[in-house]
Amino acid sequence: MVASALLPELWTEILVPVCAVVGILFSLFQWYVVSRVKLTTDLGASSSAGKNGHEDYLIEEEEGVNDQSVVAKCAEIQTAISEGATSFLFTEYKYVGVFMIFFAGVIFVFLGSVEGFSTENKACTYDAKRICKPALATAAFSTVAFVLGAVTSVLSGFLGMKIATYANARTTLEARKGVGKAFIVAFRSGAVMGFLLAASGLLVLYITINVFKIYYGDDWEGLFEAITGYGLGGSSMALFGRVGGGIYTKAADVGADLVGKIERNIPEDDPRNPAVIADNVGDNVGDIAGMGSDLFGSYAEASCAALVVASISSFGNNHDFTAMCYPLLISSMGILVCLITTLFATDFFEIKVVKEIEPALKNQLIISTVIMTVGIAIVSWVGLPSSFTIFNFGVQKVVKNWQLFLCVCVGLWAGLIIGFVTEYYTSNAYSPVQDVADSCRTGAATNVIFGLALGYKSVIIPIFAIAISIFVSFSFAAMYGVAVAALGMLSTIATGLAIDAYGPISDNAGGIAEMAGMSHRIRERTDALDAAGNTTAAIGKGFAIGSAALVSLALFGAFVSRAGIHTVDVLTPKVIIGLLVGAMLPYWFSAMTMKSVGSAALKMVEEVRRQFNTIPGLMEGTAKPDYATCVKISTDASIKEMIPPGCLVMLTPLIVGFFFGVETLSGVLAGSLVSGVQIAISASNTGGAWDNAKKYIEAGVSEHAKSLGPKGSEPHKAAVIGDTIGDPLKDTSGPSLNILIKLMAVESLVFAPFFATHGGILFKYL
Repeated sequence: MVASALLPELWTEILVPVCAVVGILFSLFQWYVVSRVKLTTDLGASSSAGKNGHEDYLIEEEEGVNDQSVVAKCAEIQTAISEGATSFLFTEYKYVGVFMIFFAGVIFVFLGSVEGFSTENKACTYDAKRICKPALATAAFSTVAFVLGAVTSVLSGFLGMKIATYANARTTLEARKGVGKAFIVAFRSGAVMGFLLAASGLLVLYITINVFKIYYGDDWEGLFEAITGYGLGGSSMALFGRVGGGIYTKAADVGADLVGKIERNIPEDDPRNPAVIADNVGDNVGDIAGMGSDLFGSYAEASCAALVVASISSFGNNHDFTAMCYPLLISSMGILVCLITTLFATDFFEIKVVKEIEPALKNQLIISTVIMTVGIAIVSWVGLPSSFTIFNFGVQKVVKNWQLFLCVCVGLWAGLIIGFVTEYYTSNAYSPVQDVADSCRTGAATNVIFGLALGYKSVIIPIFAIAISIFVSFSFAAMYGVAVAALGMLSTIATGLAIDAYGPISDNAGGIAEMAGMSHRIRERTDALDAAGNTTAAIGKGFAIGSAALVSLALFGAFVSRAGIHTVDVLTPKVIIGLLVGAMLPYWFSAMTMKSVGSAALKMVEEVRRQFNTIPGLMEGTAKPDYATCVKISTDASIKEMIPPGCLVMLTPLIVGFFFGVETLSGVLAGSLVSGVQIAISASNTGGAWDNAKKYIEAGVSEHAKSLGPKGSEPHKAAVIGDTIGDPLKDTSGPSLNILIKLMAVESLVFAPFFATHGGILFKYL
């Protein structure tokens, strides 16, 4: 008699959706609190609103910053940014929608053809004594799951963008009361996105599983194989969101910086710069919508990988629903833990001075990790049998529940280590970025050399952390251990997203303050919020890349099992050519995305120069620039340029699997994983370091920084060039690479039955 989990099935069926609904309600509460900051000039009476002070009198009234025209200007700029972002996303989603319909058809046809579109039941793959549903059913349900994942991913990105554009001007206006008030608005707004995405992703996945279970019944092997389409849908939308949004934002950013800062020597976000609205729109469509879809994709794929591996182990064989839902229980606990953690930033403690901002954000990561460790222990104790078996490439491996607890914990703590190493290499509070800033004394060339060296060096510790996580988790629980380690890293996704979304919201707030003509004191506060957000955004990218490595490996293991490969021999020609091609793909992809940014930025630079040269009174501030043309340039370029990189990623597994077979495809997946993780970490950290080196010089908070400044000095111009080079690295190529390695792996897993049956046609006839 095999032991079962302590938590009854009925309680599991109640707890998971309840936790998801609690997360959604908490996000709506945070939105309600943010909405109480009014974009009007009616201050009302001083109230007892406490440290959140929604109706406090302004502390800068004597500077005239509460003048009606200034507040109205903030509302006008916010509307322009929101409309620009909405317009772009609707345009992008039209193209993405066509792809979604086409690819859904491909999934149905390819998987349905595995058994010639037969409607007859078949013997199960891993237990021939049992009867499973036909391949046509898997094709149909995988297609439905794909569409559900794609729609959820698109909605996650869109809602995140709407929330961010709703909050940016409110953050600016709250900065009049103090830096603490502005911080709380920006962080609460980020929390709206974080909890909404984490909770809705969990709820949709849980409902999908239960609806599919009505048809599949005891055939859990087929059920969870069909569920993998959910992860594929989420990541495929994330790819286009990240690439399209990244090209949009960096084309505008590079154009605005090169002409505005270097050639015209005007401040960042100066309203005279024609590209400034497009730049602020880009922050929302790239860093908010793209990032939201990206991390949703990671969560969906990690959950699917764990469920697929577990479905053919003792959980699936014994139909232990609670143990089977262990990945969902981890995510449910994560929502509750992140809810408690958020209160530390918004209610338990108050930020009074600028230097407290960054520690408050970092403490969110530490607190959530510590509490989550306890949460994982509870979930492992009540949600798992004391002993169970996990499928390990042809044999069943006995695993204890405490071993699986350690697998999740090693992923959770590896994420924290990667986050803090990323912070060390990208924050201007530490020597690596300060050394990059100092190298600007001798020009842009030495700045670029130091920045590249920093990025390469920053790969070392994260790779060791990932390697140790893989070794420990695989030793304890084979590929299931790796999958739950990835889930452990993503278990605090609500907090991670809140911190990540906080950055672009603060960045937009600073831009609005500059464009609305607010006082220097207000801009100093929004700059301080933005500087902290830059570092935490880099930490968020580190999390995303680290989790992508673990998720990809887990998906790779599931693919190898599903495709019937017992060993992957790197000495065979089929595999080694796959390894070489796979390792090359991240370079090809990066080249395409960076060139796309360069091409779009070239058009932007030409347009900004044209306006400065041909519009009389633009530099003097007596004439308005044509913002709409710059927004259109970014939109058109990003929509056009996102298609080739997207096709490269989506078509590679199909072409390799069909023409060369599953062995070669396994080599491609392994090669892209090994190479892609290194390039992604290096690119993201290099770009982040260059960005913060520029901000270090601009802020001038230390004697060393003052010696390199002020704005407009030769070292500052060199730093701006470095930042401009780093923009496509940290916001387009780097973040998109983690989607490349995940997406190719989950796509291969979804199509594994087709490749195993019909793949390798070239080798069959050679």
